[in-house]
Amino acid sequence: MIRLEKIVKQNGNQIVFIEASAALQKGEKVGLVGPNGAGKTTLFRLITGQEKPDEGNVGTDRGITIGYFSQDVGEMEGRSAVAEVMDGTGPVSAVAAELKELETQMADPDLADDIDAIIERYGEVQGRFEELDGYALEGRAREVLAGLSFTQEMMDGDVGGLSGGWKMRVALARILLMRPDAMLLDEPSNHLDLESLIWLEAFLKAYDGALLMTSHDREFMNRIVTRVVEIDGGTLTSYSGDYGFYEQQRALNEKQQQAQFERQQAMLSKEIKFIERFKARASHAAQVQSRVKKLDKIERVEPPKRRQSVAFDFPPAPRSGDDVVSLKQVNKAYGSRTIYEGLDFVVSRKERWCVMGINGAGKSTLLKLVTGSTKPDTGTVALGGSVKLGYFAQHAMDLLDGEHTVFQALEYAFPQAGQGSLRALAGCFGFSGDDVEKRCRVLSGGEKARLVMAKMLFDPPNFLVLDEPTNHLDIGTKEMLITALSQYEGTMLFVSHDRHFLGALSNRVLELTPDGIHQYGGGYTEYVARTGQEAPGLRS
Repeated sequence: MIRLEKIVKQNGNQIVFIEASAALQKGEKVGLVGPNGAGKTTLFRLITGQEKPDEGNVGTDRGITIGYFSQDVGEMEGRSAVAEVMDGTGPVSAVAAELKELETQMADPDLADDIDAIIERYGEVQGRFEELDGYALEGRAREVLAGLSFTQEMMDGDVGGLSGGWKMRVALARILLMRPDAMLLDEPSNHLDLESLIWLEAFLKAYDGALLMTSHDREFMNRIVTRVVEIDGGTLTSYSGDYGFYEQQRALNEKQQQAQFERQQAMLSKEIKFIERFKARASHAAQVQSRVKKLDKIERVEPPKRRQSVAFDFPPAPRSGDDVVSLKQVNKAYGSRTIYEGLDFVVSRKERWCVMGINGAGKSTLLKLVTGSTKPDTGTVALGGSVKLGYFAQHAMDLLDGEHTVFQALEYAFPQAGQGSLRALAGCFGFSGDDVEKRCRVLSGGEKARLVMAKMLFDPPNFLVLDEPTNHLDIGTKEMLITALSQYEGTMLFVSHDRHFLGALSNRVLELTPDGIHQYGGGYTEYVARTGQEAPGLRS
């Protein structure tokens, strides 16, 4: 369906693709992976014609429709979310608009003389609308929006009043409702809660068109894709299988390439030593010349590319008392909406609670109550003895001083620390070389999250409260964080929509539902096994 043939593309001084080739076949579901800045978004833009290759060809089969979801959603206002979603459906949307226009004309007394022609045209357009299943379109638009966690009120309200994250969901819903022959989805799992993510997963599994997508959620990727295309060093390499298979295969390939490189280096070293030793001897001139020619003809094996990997070891946190935080008879409401009524909840030392519940269930509110960011209406929240609290909040990234560089932000937070240890800390969280001189205002969402995390973990608390810590983080940084937190000796209370993160780190589950609050011993994996659901109210 879609073919890239020997693509060459350069952006400024950066060579993005060097004679790269790949194809997307009918009905295939392919994951696109590669380091940040490798060219994933550029590839999407080449396929959609928004950019042209410097050399090579991008070919698509005649007549196929392509839907492209990107992180840049553009302006939206003046229409309801439902109307905005329906507008993306091409012919149906245009026919629906003409039907409305004809209905207006039929009610216009100034056009009474043309009424017969208008009615005739209305019949034709109505027939076409029925052919395109237009009357079911609004129902399907609402179904998609409901799957992405929109309430009826949000569906019918002005889309301009929604936050950036919800506008992203509207843009995604447009593509899903379109059901094009091929979907290109750039990070569709960003900004989604767990329930929406699981719904989208099921939708994409059932979708019979071709799919090419990027995602920082390994579990989401693993369950959908059957092939992975990796962009690295300007080339495109295809791996059959899911993301887990790709990781294993890539590691195996690198190991084999390293062994091959080392063998060749040993052989070359031996040959060069012989040449150096005997080049001055006339009796060995023929042998030396033969070996020189042989070396010239050998195709050199390159060592595998070294991927930047970050690792962070926690300094030991001071020990807290056995009772870390205690909530007794807590009531909390916002206006007429009650969030908690008579809540009793205790977190003990070394417990790792993940908090689960649908949007609006009170997950972030609980974390704010525990950290003292918000006060209960009645009841008490008490931290235990020797508890040192660290809180990663969604708004923490907005509190960074935009004029500070990354290094200055760390220096300001830890004035007593040496430059060497702060540079090592920055490196652990992916800021190496000149990256430490970037000003905070130009950092991406992922970079800001990493910087806030670095500030919080350098002098580690013994009680970590984390609200969606993996938002904006790529798969590699998430792995680093999971590895670091799995060795952490303190206590944790956290909210996350990343199932890999939930399964790897929790040993308790607090489930917030309309029927009440349920506590489960055992972590997220045990919770799924016991309840048969991956999120409250959803069956797996």
